[in-house]
Amino acid sequence: MQSPNHQITKSPNSKIWILLEMIKFEHTILALPFAYLGAFLAAEGPPDLWTSLWILVAMIGARTAAMAFNRIVDIPFDSKNPRTNERALPKGTVKARDAWIMVIVASGIYFLAAYELNRLAFLVSPIFLAVVLSYSYTKRFTSLCHLFLGLALSLAPTAGWIAVKGGVEYLPLILSTGVLFWVAGFDVLYGCLDYDFDRKQGLHSIPARWGIKKAFRISGIFHFVAFIALVSVGLLAHLNWIYYCGLLATFALLVMQRLVVNPKDLSRMNMAFFTFNGAISIILFTATAISLIWKV
Repeated sequence: MQSPNHQITKSPNSKIWILLEMIKFEHTILALPFAYLGAFLAAEGPPDLWTSLWILVAMIGARTAAMAFNRIVDIPFDSKNPRTNERALPKGTVKARDAWIMVIVASGIYFLAAYELNRLAFLVSPIFLAVVLSYSYTKRFTSLCHLFLGLALSLAPTAGWIAVKGGVEYLPLILSTGVLFWVAGFDVLYGCLDYDFDRKQGLHSIPARWGIKKAFRISGIFHFVAFIALVSVGLLAHLNWIYYCGLLATFALLVMQRLVVNPKDLSRMNMAFFTFNGAISIILFTATAISLIWKV
């Protein structure tokens, strides 16, 4: 006789929840505000409801496909890493086949959303998805993998701009540059958790190549570049003081991030990574949206 817990584990609904947990679906919040930030800047205010909904669908589809794909290709390493060997795929809670189905379905949803937005969005959608998926392999051959992750997430604001305008200008590219270095900066810090494992397995990262102390310094340089790019966005878009208040709050959170974790104490990295960075993306979007809507 099967126990109730065993029955729940085998149920379809349980498998869906496990898959969503596997890809950390709730962390979509890190990228989604930047897609809408690009869309709001393109529309100089809130885009229409139809466009907003398809941007949401596209972002969920792209991120879901990317995370599921990343989990699949990293199975050989995740199964050996003490930090990740309890994840669903290496543990065998779900099969790789289920994850592949997730990648295919999510990619289809993403392409459908791009098609519904406009011609250029659909034409560039395979390129954008290829960039997002290819990040999963970069740690195998370059310590610049953090910049590749930054590039993948930095497509969000440019994609949001394209969704509204059907074209590309300098402003979203500068915004994307800011996102690229912001993401790369915090990913360098997060990579410190795998310093010993990466060196042992021959994987590449800035911490593995340069050491944890230098990695913190490089992360700081990346975040400085990101901050300059975000200031430039405010100037080029003629945003008001509300946006710059948001930037100051962002700067404060980046400083706090380095007070919470340091080269000698990485124990609170998860809080610094997810809590602070989630707050930063929301604050920047909110400050930009209010600045555009409430022209003071």
